[in-house]
Amino acid sequence: MTSPGQPAAADETDQMAQDRGIRIRKLRLNGVERPYEIDFTDTNDYSRTLSVVAGAFSTGKTSVLEFIDYCLGAKNHPPHPEIRRKVRSASLEVTLSGAPHVIERSVGEQPSAHAFVRAGRLGDIDIPPAERRLLKPTGDPRSLSSLLLSHCGLEGVELREAPTKADSATDPLSFRDLMSLCYLPNERLDDKNLLFENTHMKRLKLGQVVDVVFGVHDDKAVELGRRIGELESRLSRARADYTAAEDFLFENNFGNRIDIEGQLDQARVRARSIEIELSDVDGQILGASTFAERLRERHRAASGRARRTAMILRDRETQVRRLIPLRAQYADDVSKLVMLAEAHELFDPLRVQVCPACMNALNGAVSIDGGHCSLCRHAIPINSANTDADRVPPSAHDRPHHGTSTVHAHGQTNGQFDVSTELRATRARLREITAYIDDLELEIGDRRAEYEQAREEERQLAIQLDESTRHTVTPFLSQRDDLMRRKQESAAVVERTRTGIRMLDGLDRRGTAVTRLQTQVEVLRRERDEANIEPDRDLVIHRISERYREILTSWRYPKIDQAFIDNKLVPHMRGTSYRDASSGGRTLISMAWALAVFEIAWETGAAHPGFMMIDSPQKNLGQGKNRDAEFADSVAVDGVYRHLNTWLDGSGAGAQILIVDNAPPAMADDDVVVRFSGRAEHPPYGLISDEVS
Repeated sequence: MTSPGQPAAADETDQMAQDRGIRIRKLRLNGVERPYEIDFTDTNDYSRTLSVVAGAFSTGKTSVLEFIDYCLGAKNHPPHPEIRRKVRSASLEVTLSGAPHVIERSVGEQPSAHAFVRAGRLGDIDIPPAERRLLKPTGDPRSLSSLLLSHCGLEGVELREAPTKADSATDPLSFRDLMSLCYLPNERLDDKNLLFENTHMKRLKLGQVVDVVFGVHDDKAVELGRRIGELESRLSRARADYTAAEDFLFENNFGNRIDIEGQLDQARVRARSIEIELSDVDGQILGASTFAERLRERHRAASGRARRTAMILRDRETQVRRLIPLRAQYADDVSKLVMLAEAHELFDPLRVQVCPACMNALNGAVSIDGGHCSLCRHAIPINSANTDADRVPPSAHDRPHHGTSTVHAHGQTNGQFDVSTELRATRARLREITAYIDDLELEIGDRRAEYEQAREEERQLAIQLDESTRHTVTPFLSQRDDLMRRKQESAAVVERTRTGIRMLDGLDRRGTAVTRLQTQVEVLRRERDEANIEPDRDLVIHRISERYREILTSWRYPKIDQAFIDNKLVPHMRGTSYRDASSGGRTLISMAWALAVFEIAWETGAAHPGFMMIDSPQKNLGQGKNRDAEFADSVAVDGVYRHLNTWLDGSGAGAQILIVDNAPPAMADDDVVVRFSGRAEHPPYGLISDEVS
């Protein structure tokens, strides 16, 4: 790989190579409290050709690749609890055909349905407006997929649903289809589903994607003509949009970018100068009016007294408003108690003087005679006869505060129904409240007069202060008013120039779109003209198959024999399909297949994005019970990294490979961009570095 000490010519070569396709520069997870960032750039600020994310299990290594895939349009982001708690959005800094861009998507319970794309880098101070890009439909020119495919030279490609039928319906190529050649997740390494054999349509589409990337698909000339026509139509619309925006800027006299930015700088300088002058004028006004300091103190004291008296007045008035309803309630209680006493005297329920049967007056009072009621002659239990309280009416128990009435064994009422105690207490409380309200009303009058006097004193002192400082301060007031007017004018110029810059940014985006479409049309026209000399599919498959065998040989794959890739892209080893190999063998075969396609595509200038991501290259090859015994002595993990370094330093210069590995060999230490320890005492613990429990 390129080291910082190599000549500048090598750096320029790498930079030119990195202008092809897409490169990953930085991943930033924007958290609730802080960001979490992984940097894939080198000391020269180029994208590293080989980047390794290392560390312990369950520290978020795989989530790094999954978040990159999510920012490039994958449906879901990693669902781990610490990510849901801590992360609100994910930002990916990439280069698209050499130009830096930032792609951002929100993170939450529901994956976002769109992404925001802007030119520039993470950490830029002046951030241009972001462009909203749809995720579906992928064939929409405004989609994220169309943008990414345009930088791979594949925008507008249609894939047949039935490849063998000429009249088959078509679906637009999606960048998600292309990611099957750019991302080798952990589960594809050894699950016998490398080519998506378990999903028929995905299996067919993978073959079509490889053909499209290498430019060997059927009816290429017809497909190129259709794509050229579609892109020319879009180019015409883009030119019309650009011309309309340009005319609008011209009609409103915005000028060019240099003039507008110059006006913005001048307006900012004027605004800072005016702020300094305003500060000086305020200081002069204060210095010239120091003689009136004593008068100011008197005015402040009078203002404080006025506020205090107003507060006391409001307090007293509030108390009166709250006590008047309470007084009315007590007066109503007095009326009720008086009425209750009078009603008891008129309607005493305990006096029985007339026989209820014959209506004649009784000769004697009703009593208990010999254990029987003298009125009805019913027997009275002994315990009831001896208990006076049992013959007290329920109303006497229920209303103890309204007086008492006792019936003796002989049936006579002792004493009068008495509510005098409650009546006296209620009348006393009513008198107290009435007296307190009267006192408050008298105080309110005094407080109101005091408040009026304090306010008048404050007003008079304010007039005196104005009169005493008028002749000194007035010369500065016009100067200060002029400065404020100039300040507002400068602010208006700043806002107008910012609007102009935003509109110019929009014009530049439209111009970039026109240039991109023009370039694509020219490239497609050249491809159409050269369609007759394009390599045939068999030759491409042969080159991929040879590279596949070379890679396995360099990795010291044991008993290598009849290693090839057939016309259906199925990798073989020892004459049989890769699906018959052991788990460790499938891991090596899957990586060799993916790298062979990637390397040949890069070396031949095919329409590949130019980056590759591999998760866990030591799967079933490392230490522990899952190690494949067949490869225990023959396969060295160093060989995998040695091959990658050799290729990236040679014919693969400018390409990019990202690897997630639990324990990369020592020779890869210089390529490790971050190493998660899984231990709180040795940061970083993991991707979400402050989640250590």
